[in-house]
Amino acid sequence: MIPGTTRRLADLGSVTLECFEAGEGPLIVLLHGFPELAFSWRHQVAPLVAAGWRVFVPNQRGYGASSAPAEVEAYDLEALAGDVAALIRQAGDGPAVVIGHDWGAPVAWHTARRYPGLVRAVGALSVPHAARAPRPPLELMRAAAGPDHVYYIDYFQQPGLAEAEMEADVRAFLLGFFWSISGDAPREERFRPIPRGGRFIDAITVPSKLPPWLSEADLQVYVDAFSATGFRGGLNWYRNVNRNWQRSADLASDVIPQPAFFVTGGRDPARNPPAIERLPSLLPDLRVFEILPGCGHWTQQERPAEVNDLLLRFLATL
Repeated sequence: MIPGTTRRLADLGSVTLECFEAGEGPLIVLLHGFPELAFSWRHQVAPLVAAGWRVFVPNQRGYGASSAPAEVEAYDLEALAGDVAALIRQAGDGPAVVIGHDWGAPVAWHTARRYPGLVRAVGALSVPHAARAPRPPLELMRAAAGPDHVYYIDYFQQPGLAEAEMEADVRAFLLGFFWSISGDAPREERFRPIPRGGRFIDAITVPSKLPPWLSEADLQVYVDAFSATGFRGGLNWYRNVNRNWQRSADLASDVIPQPAFFVTGGRDPARNPPAIERLPSLLPDLRVFEILPGCGHWTQQERPAEVNDLLLRFLATL
């Protein structure tokens, strides 16, 4: 799926992950988000290998040919970070650098906190590390949405609802979602609030042509994968937001001491400006911190050259 990589199925005990690997040297693990795949990191592998890194890019649980447990609880951050820790241990190369995008970002941050001895440095695209919420996240989301709208994560809580919408036309959903939160979409075609009683699928716009960073062949990789698996596994990640909050209460501090990296887009709706402003207090060794003007949510796909330069700059400091 990713040129220049070797595909293998990594047996981690409770689950098997489809993993794409390349290169020799110190280990870096790249974690994708929703609705993406390991393929979303296709532009980063060759530059990292050329710089002397051993690159692991898994399809996380629920995606591609990786295991997709039936239970919603199987997709909480404890399980997902446990998968990353198991991959690092299996590699046998000592602590790794872990970088995540979108949902891969909280997995990366959580792995660094839960398994500090296995993570030598950590970073994320789009989603910053944030301090623990004062109340269960769904309560805060519902309050912020108000009486007339439904926050999209809240909308995803009912199993089967969003799946049916997305799977009715996989290509249209993927293209519309990729477009509507990209940096290319004009204001009138950006992701819209979901009115109470409305549908998630109506909050996106399917464009008449593909954005310049996504070819028809690229899109087809995603379409083929999600046509085979559906979206249940990825959506189950969202159904654990309160569980993640509950199960992380034992972590003594929000501070992550490892060398850190954060890059987001200036038009990324997930960038969370208040959390970004607080990042230096939570990441005391924040070595690369950039906001890419005009870039949307799909950071490493929209701006691969810039992301690669920043990532290599960060890795050179380790």
